[in-house]
Amino acid sequence: MYKGELAEGVEALGAVDWSRRLFDSLIPLPDGTSYNAYLIRGEEKTVLIDTVDPSMQEELLKQLKGVGRIDYIVSNHSEQDHSGAIPAVLEAFPEAKVLATEKGCGFLGELLGVAADRMRPVDDGERLDLGGLTLEFVHTPWVHWPETMVTLLEEEGILFSCDFFGSHLATSELYVDDEARVYEAAKRYYAEIMMPFRKAIRGNMKRVEALEVSVIAPSHGPVYAEPAFIIDAYNDWISEGVSNQVVLPFVSMHGSTRMMVDRLAQELADRGVETVLFDLAVTDIGKLAIALVDAATVVVGTPTVHAGPHPLAGYAAGLANALRPKARFASVIGSYGWHGHAAEDIAGALPALKVELLEPVVCKGRPGGDDLERVAALAEAIAGKHREAGLMD
Repeated sequence: MYKGELAEGVEALGAVDWSRRLFDSLIPLPDGTSYNAYLIRGEEKTVLIDTVDPSMQEELLKQLKGVGRIDYIVSNHSEQDHSGAIPAVLEAFPEAKVLATEKGCGFLGELLGVAADRMRPVDDGERLDLGGLTLEFVHTPWVHWPETMVTLLEEEGILFSCDFFGSHLATSELYVDDEARVYEAAKRYYAEIMMPFRKAIRGNMKRVEALEVSVIAPSHGPVYAEPAFIIDAYNDWISEGVSNQVVLPFVSMHGSTRMMVDRLAQELADRGVETVLFDLAVTDIGKLAIALVDAATVVVGTPTVHAGPHPLAGYAAGLANALRPKARFASVIGSYGWHGHAAEDIAGALPALKVELLEPVVCKGRPGGDDLERVAALAEAIAGKHREAGLMD
């Protein structure tokens, strides 16, 4: 998102990172990202909402060169991709003070060394008069850190939401243009970052919906001129509703597990259950995370390496456990050579998922007719659970 005017006295700043392909040394960024900051000029006070990743701070400082004075830097979230340039901005504008939640001030001191006398905590619901423009600070803890908040510019109805409603998407467009593209990017962002906190987000969504919001300006990705687009999407994602879908991440070393995976996918399709396969040797984990948002069932396919699951399958199970999707059922399929506990290990790696574990199907070596019949029986069990849950017509 390139700089531009959102309203009179309100300017979008920041930087577009077209080349970044990994976030937190973990999360794939196939479409890059942006670090959005916003400058608000009231008649009496000037405020900078959030900053940028330290790698891009020179870009932000160039944009601020013509600004005579910054009175406040609002830090909605202390993570470094938004707060990392705060020390540089404070050095450039020695009169500026940082406003954050009390926990946010603590984090900024610990993570960035911001001096306590350069910060002031703001209360939930506190308002700040800039002269003709008013900011309201709304605490939204655990979206997705304990200190997060959003900031509303009351007169214009612009909600500066930081990570809330964000999308990792490098674009030259100031506002959402291609809704399908932004929807997928925002769902990926939600799946990878926000999904473990969906219960906390549910409560904070009510607070956001109670505000008079006409524009949502996140700190990653383009601005939403029609907030209902992303608010409706979030309400769907954070609900307890699941779809008639099985997510099947798998890895196969010599083809045996792949035979079982293909048979299960066909048997499920024959019974009217959609299945999404992810070959863990090549998959984008962001795509897997997206699929986990809505799926009713997760089945992990793994061969046995020594006595346990393939490391990639173990990683997928650990990822699902960390993201805590709302899936209701889970199982394991796979093969072994001489002995192993792959199924037990995978099931044991999912303690955070409140799922019913369906009988795993594990065979010795290449699956034979009886083994494949057990795979078919698992498909029937899954379809039955989906029917009981009202997920199938």
